[in-house]
Amino acid sequence: MKINGIRIAALLIVVTFPGGGVAFAAPGPAVIRLDYATYNPVSLVLKDKGWAEADLGKDGIKVEWTLSEGSNRALAFLNSNSIDFGSTAGAAALVSRSNGNPIYGIYIYSKPEWTALVTLPGSGISRIQDLKGKKVAATIGTDPYIFLIRSLDTVGLGLSDIELVPLQHGDGANALVRKQVDAWAGLDPHMARVQVEDGATLFYRNPEFNTYGVLNVRKEFADKYPAYVDRVISLYEKAKGYARDHRPELIAILAREGQVKPEIAKIQIDQRTDLSVSTPGDAFRGTIAAAAQVLLKGGQIRPDVDVDAVIRDYIRPGFAEVALGGK
Repeated sequence: MKINGIRIAALLIVVTFPGGGVAFAAPGPAVIRLDYATYNPVSLVLKDKGWAEADLGKDGIKVEWTLSEGSNRALAFLNSNSIDFGSTAGAAALVSRSNGNPIYGIYIYSKPEWTALVTLPGSGISRIQDLKGKKVAATIGTDPYIFLIRSLDTVGLGLSDIELVPLQHGDGANALVRKQVDAWAGLDPHMARVQVEDGATLFYRNPEFNTYGVLNVRKEFADKYPAYVDRVISLYEKAKGYARDHRPELIAILAREGQVKPEIAKIQIDQRTDLSVSTPGDAFRGTIAAAAQVLLKGGQIRPDVDVDAVIRDYIRPGFAEVALGGK
């Protein structure tokens, strides 16, 4: 809520008892529903440690966890009111928000290089131009899909110049290995797995085309329970700090949850995951705004959408600023 333009974390209800005693209560939800994902290693730590259950349980709140296999799944869960907090890529969330999904971007869980264009040796593909007329797997509505569109755009190509094969991330990796597609817009840890186990090559990489990993909350939940949005962010920050300080354990957790070898998880964590950013600020805003321009051009965002207005409404750094004390 806001009083004189200042957001207050919780609405306190004052109850006066006979004899002058006063008690304060902040009503909360009966359950808070979080997702977890192998592309969001911080969520894996939070789930593994049980910190959300311990903290929120003090208020009698239950915690439920749902696996998200990609941004598309997390956004569908949020839109259908199946979860309250969901892990996505920033650009994927922006597209979904522009299509009416009522969500806020409240916290950065990582700044990753989690996607690239991938092929197998002997495919004859070594540059983006070689994709023309080829079968390319990607998960629609995710950062790898958006990465593919932006990559094609750099050489004057579009989706109409390739044969897009829509598959969920793990299925896309398997299709590449089985040579059912010529290339794949990859996502870790699947991308690291096919590198290690199948000799796949990342023939086009561009870290700047990877948009941030963002934690989203349903607008309805945030408007009703702002204090608990702050609590979840604080729990995430605790898990992130632990992840930074205990990298071997983080790698082991990712290997277990992702069902991959530790050396594969190590590539994702040590080489392609930056856990230093938490508040969605100007850099995040600039990254998704740049992606939006290409998506407008390609028709993935409707031409009547006021992208600047959507971004202003979507990005809500105030929650993290309150929860993290300005960090």
